Amino acid sequence: MTRALPLTAHLTDVGPLVYGCMALGGDWGGSPISEADIAQAHAAVEAALDIGVRLFDHADIYRRGKAEAVFGELLRRDAGLRSRIRLQSKCGIRFADDANVGRYDLSAAYIEHSVDGILKRLDIERLDILLLHRPDALMEPAEIAHAFGRLKAAGKVGHLGVSNMHAGQMRWLQTALAEPLVANQLELSLAKLDAIDVGTTFNDPQAASRPVAAAWAGTLEYAQQHGVQLQAWGSLAQGRFNDPAASAAAKVVHEIAEAHRTTANAVLLAWLLRHPAGIQPVIGSGNAERIRACGDATRILLSREDWYRLYVAARGQALP
Repeated sequence: MTRALPLTAHLTDVGPLVYGCMALGGDWGGSPISEADIAQAHAAVEAALDIGVRLFDHADIYRRGKAEAVFGELLRRDAGLRSRIRLQSKCGIRFADDANVGRYDLSAAYIEHSVDGILKRLDIERLDILLLHRPDALMEPAEIAHAFGRLKAAGKVGHLGVSNMHAGQMRWLQTALAEPLVANQLELSLAKLDAIDVGTTFNDPQAASRPVAAAWAGTLEYAQQHGVQLQAWGSLAQGRFNDPAASAAAKVVHEIAEAHRTTANAVLLAWLLRHPAGIQPVIGSGNAERIRACGDATRILLSREDWYRLYVAARGQALP
């Protein structure tokens, strides 16, 4: 059973799942892309297409640019691929080098420079969605708005979104933008509950002592109110629930998977899909077989009882 997903009007054609391309392109060093890397990327992309994925997520830092470069090679080898998909990429993280520490940079100059690099590596003329990868402590909304306006006018970027920003940061940035932010990519999974916990356990003394969780207050609600598509990175929880003997929560995941005749990973994704915010899980595996298995999540509609059973098991304690 496939459920309709309440997406923002700007992203109606991308489906419930996103494929994250961080695993593509070989190593994180300076090794050139090989034919084996291209073959692995092709298999992963075909698997994602087979399960209905239409939005492919990149970042300029993934494999130090090689994830985008190998995807660009796929686009060159398959002339029809670009018309079947939507592409998004992220910018704003700068690695440490001999002269500088690792830092975030959402200055206009760096955003525009980054987009030119993204377009060149992907070998495309227009990026469907640009996400600002991390909140830069020195970011100025008006400067970002001017940069996006120039990129939009030049036909280089279609829409703007963010990543890892809470409601206050989105609201502040939106004050300078003529167009709405279309997406926010957060770390969300059964292993990363902060954005959900903060809305349900605000009166729990233990929860109140967790300032990281408190920072996300209102983020899911803001996104729903303003049509911002939420995307969940780390949705498979880095494999923490793969072994049913690993924890009580993993045991519950596998029991529910067995009841639905599916995999643990499909249950993890279905748990996110069940949320009324219309969260899009980002699948980051580079293994074609695992990617295809994730497609099962779209046919599972968890009951309210199973959703809460998973949530409480993952929390490790009863709700207040």
